[in-house]
Amino acid sequence: MGAAFSNRFRKTKQVSVAFFGDGASNEGSFHEAANMAALYKLPCIFVCENNGYGEYTSQANHQAIVDVADRAAGYGMPGVVVDGMDVVAVYEAAGQAIDRARKGEGPTLLECKTYRFYDHVGVRGMGLSYRTDEELEAWKAKDAISSFEKMLVKQKVMNQKKIDQVYAEVNADIEQAIAFAESSPYPAPEDLLVDVYNLGASA
Repeated sequence: MGAAFSNRFRKTKQVSVAFFGDGASNEGSFHEAANMAALYKLPCIFVCENNGYGEYTSQANHQAIVDVADRAAGYGMPGVVVDGMDVVAVYEAAGQAIDRARKGEGPTLLECKTYRFYDHVGVRGMGLSYRTDEELEAWKAKDAISSFEKMLVKQKVMNQKKIDQVYAEVNADIEQAIAFAESSPYPAPEDLLVDVYNLGASA
């Protein structure tokens, strides 16, 4: 919201985008930002990646609503629900929200219904049985990346060879980045405060 205010103040065509989960939409900071963004018609998009869980708690156990987008009405902004596993659907919905923001019509709450295949901290299980294997496998069948790949092949935008080439290039970039990080020296102690500012300190 602060970045969006800066964009408007500087009269740019930039649009700020905030990503958060369904659990975070229960927090006061979300509601405060949504209220102010709508009040001043700021150029921003609130993107709720609703994966059905706030850490390990299902949405049904931490919210009385099914669609987080319903909360947008309370602030006078559009609330849009989209299939978060459909790349094209998200692209189109985001494009409409961006156009609206650039026209000075204010923010949009875009809720993407999606899923996480790993746990909140990345390790599946952790001794917690809060979801079933059947649920996980059902969502894996809707995987956004593989579904998009199939669409690209079907539409003859790419073939499998080209897709495999993209994977190889990305994996090579990742390996190079890891090698660079592991071979780099540790920062010097005096670098700890570089780019850290204390505006309250006296000159």
